Amino acid sequence: MMRRIHIFALTAFLAPGASCASSAQPLPQRIISVSPNVTEILYGIGAFDRVVAVSDYCTYPPAVQNLPRVGGWENSNLEKIAALRPDLVILTDAQAPFLEDKLRDLADIFVSIDEIGRATGTQARAADLARRTRASLDNTRALTRNLPRPSVLFVVDRTPGTLRDMTVAAQGSFLADLIDIAGGRITAAPAKSGYLNVSKDAILTLDPEVIIDLVHWSKGRFAEHPELVWHDLPELRAVREGRLCPLRDEFLPHASQFVADTAKLLAKLIHPEAFGGGTK
Repeated sequence: MMRRIHIFALTAFLAPGASCASSAQPLPQRIISVSPNVTEILYGIGAFDRVVAVSDYCTYPPAVQNLPRVGGWENSNLEKIAALRPDLVILTDAQAPFLEDKLRDLADIFVSIDEIGRATGTQARAADLARRTRASLDNTRALTRNLPRPSVLFVVDRTPGTLRDMTVAAQGSFLADLIDIAGGRITAAPAKSGYLNVSKDAILTLDPEVIIDLVHWSKGRFAEHPELVWHDLPELRAVREGRLCPLRDEFLPHASQFVADTAKLLAKLIHPEAFGGGTK
């Protein structure tokens, strides 16, 4: 039976006889990642060349397209994982399909980078990745620190084509932390999980100044038009003032080093004037 090692919000499983990397033990050479943010961190710390399989949801780096898939967070194919004979498997707890982990804030992400770096023997690369990520976040924070802080509704899930079954980022999530760095403030109240299910009536009460819609809608003839969907609530200030921001960028919900890219993108949407653009 494989031995379990806890890495903060992450859990690593090692094959019999294997263990976390140290100066007296060989580094893991066959790594399986069962979460997109883990795969991204492995790439960022220089350990991706040892990855032999990834989850169904991994899209970065592009080389993942050439690797076997072992399922998702809640349906990992244990037989396929065992057949690949890994000496290190890193996965997160089961979670909703629109979020890669249950990390609560940005500090947790840096702990994960550090732990994965130690598990793969790439501590120096992990420390450098964390340093560069923090520096980028600090640069974005400096650009928005003295600007007004508009209220932001961050929609992470809803029924495509409708405003039903909406889930939004609440105070306490790492996405709320990124909104804060970007110069906004999350409208949704605090939630233990960091996310809330909200109704259209609740959104009318919140009346956000900016709406960020992270729904991954279809392309082609069946594609929805988020602007038209939100016109179902024309009373909202964000809708009236044209501050609806539908996003498709795949890295946005990933709790990895890409949080720095996410913060910068959000800052450009919330405060375009800070980046040479006009005020919306």
